[in-house]
Amino acid sequence: MNQPSYRPRRRTNRGPIPDVILVLFVINGLVFVAQGMLGRVVESHFALWPLNSIYADFYPWQLVTYGFLHGDLTHIFFNMFMLWMFGRELEIVMGSRRFLTYYMTCVIGAGMIQLVVATMGGSGYPTVGASGGVFGILLAFGMAFPNRMILLLIPPIPMKAKYLVVLAGGMELYFGISGARPGIASFAHLGGMLFGFLLLLHWRRNARR
Repeated sequence: MNQPSYRPRRRTNRGPIPDVILVLFVINGLVFVAQGMLGRVVESHFALWPLNSIYADFYPWQLVTYGFLHGDLTHIFFNMFMLWMFGRELEIVMGSRRFLTYYMTCVIGAGMIQLVVATMGGSGYPTVGASGGVFGILLAFGMAFPNRMILLLIPPIPMKAKYLVVLAGGMELYFGISGARPGIASFAHLGGMLFGFLLLLHWRRNARR
């Protein structure tokens, strides 16, 4: 199946950067500039802090705002590149409104999972980045275009999208359980995929009814 069952009748533009992704680019870019100018002020109020952190307080809006903050230029570049790479066709297929709903559900869901894990682990440090939303986008891409060939960057190996989703999910699960990649919110990535899958399942059930 090459087209998902949640495809709407009306599609968004077919330009190189669809509407929602372009807006997300702009917001993430502006926030990144604000981080560079204000530094600690932005992070202390808008990064996702564990409930028991001694460095800053948790506020409910951080479940949204953390997804627009990034650690450095490499972090934001790869997140935005993956958002464009896998999200461009999804926004065309879903439509702008549903795509934005899906993306933000993945961001918030990833934040909720990470909040629980970080609080239980007692790390005390914040989480930033759009990766939870991006991993949700990757999952949806693999479900919509399972046999689409993707060329990995490192290593440069071609792979079908459905296998890439399984590989990415498996690696994040391993890294999260083993702690082999400290400083990376692997459970947030898995949370984005989980909440994205649940939302897609909900939409498909409604479409069948």
